[in-house]
Amino acid sequence: MIQVTDNPSGFPHSDSSTADGSLRKSRKRSDGPQYPISEQLSQNIDYMKTIFGGSSDIVFKHWNYGPELKHEACSIYYESLVQEDTVNYMKITLQDMVTHEIGPGMEVKPEEVRAFFEHDGVSGKKASVLADIERMVEHIANGRLVIFFDQWNKGLSFKAQSVETRQVSESVNESVVQGPRESTVENLQKNLGLLRLRLKTPKFKIVLLTAGGNTKTSVAYGYIEDVVDQEMLTEFKKRIEQIEEVEILETSYIEQLIEDSSYSPFPQHRYTERTDMAVAGMLAGKIAILVQGTGGILLCPGLFTEFFQSSEDYYQRTLISTLVRWLRIIAFIIALTLPSVYIALSTFHPELIPTVLLLAVLNAREGIPLPAFFEALLMEFFFELMREAGVRLPRPVGSAVSIVGALVIGDAAISAGIASPIMVIVVALTGIASFSIPQYNIAISLRILRFPLMVSAAVLGGFGMMICFLFILLHLCQLRTLGQPYLAPLAPFRWKELRDVLVRIPLKKLLHTPRDLHKRKPVN
Repeated sequence: MIQVTDNPSGFPHSDSSTADGSLRKSRKRSDGPQYPISEQLSQNIDYMKTIFGGSSDIVFKHWNYGPELKHEACSIYYESLVQEDTVNYMKITLQDMVTHEIGPGMEVKPEEVRAFFEHDGVSGKKASVLADIERMVEHIANGRLVIFFDQWNKGLSFKAQSVETRQVSESVNESVVQGPRESTVENLQKNLGLLRLRLKTPKFKIVLLTAGGNTKTSVAYGYIEDVVDQEMLTEFKKRIEQIEEVEILETSYIEQLIEDSSYSPFPQHRYTERTDMAVAGMLAGKIAILVQGTGGILLCPGLFTEFFQSSEDYYQRTLISTLVRWLRIIAFIIALTLPSVYIALSTFHPELIPTVLLLAVLNAREGIPLPAFFEALLMEFFFELMREAGVRLPRPVGSAVSIVGALVIGDAAISAGIASPIMVIVVALTGIASFSIPQYNIAISLRILRFPLMVSAAVLGGFGMMICFLFILLHLCQLRTLGQPYLAPLAPFRWKELRDVLVRIPLKKLLHTPRDLHKRKPVN
């Protein structure tokens, strides 16, 4: 019978049972592990079977070592997460303790094994020595191999995870003609390594966190110590602590937890799959957030003017970059206002349209049974429907279906007299303009704001549009992201910070201009 004493040999759950059912809940100790490991191997195995019972991919591998092979040990791991040759980890370690081939390990005594690991002996396979059985459970869930020994109240944990992940390749959502091609992947350590390769400074700090709930997702955020605003960093740390209470599956979960206004149509943080963009953001004082299992990087905070910037702006010459940036700003205005402008002019202000163009519009609308507003609303609905179908369909057929659907529906709508050719042109130009914006999340905002503008134009014409624009502007002026004004440096107006907003000044001036014009406080 196994006797359970008051020394570190109990477990946290009273319903866990040993061979005689005498296992009791251990007491918390301030000077030791919260849930100590038992010295009895059978007791540890019974507890682990209680925790992991019912899973077909959990492996309990029993083996013996030492003189006459009378000393027991057990390796526990998920075979779905661990590579096949991990059962040799202990043999490789024991081999380092002798000067010849160890064979079955009959010459190594248990006390030698304990001394070797407790004094951090040199080994080909580095192991973590743990004294808390809950930590052992956590390590197994994270894809590590753990080993329990009989008559030792500690356990070993080897890094053994081997899960196939996507290799580093070119970004799908942020393709460029000129510049680096590498993008992030779904492996957190690889992504952090890619960032470290570009930021070779000890001032680049990385903080690792673990989300709560059942996922226990690994989360990391990074910043450059003497560049990031300390008040903003303090506010960010206060908000990021919420992830300890919720389950995180993707980076967007964190975005919604830390954003200032959950009901604002405007995104308050930026996404990128490109490591060069993430590094450039941190050099400008941003905080980068990465999540295990997610390929994107969240840059905090995201200001309104930054959503019109692309990484390629800094790989092209100044005049070309400035021209393209202005093109994006014009595309933003077209995507937001073109349908509502058409409705307002054709319904309330026909006198503002040149006579020849007005006659062409009237000629095209002759026989159309719907008012301009309902005509635009119907065509916008069909366009959004086709865009969503193109995204959800398999990639080989998605683009073909969306293009063919647009051509067929547009031609059929004109032939049936439901929509005019002018309206089809307006909707098509609006869609093309929205695709010209480099950040996808700001383009989604336009899809939302376009409809209130169309309603206001249909009700009050240009005056209604002006009222709607004032509401949008007031919202943008009061919106903040991590305590920073969303419209900065336009509102509040900061002249010296406009070097990379409406125009992109030459790199020889941009790189020698301090990115952070505010006085920074040292990190405590």
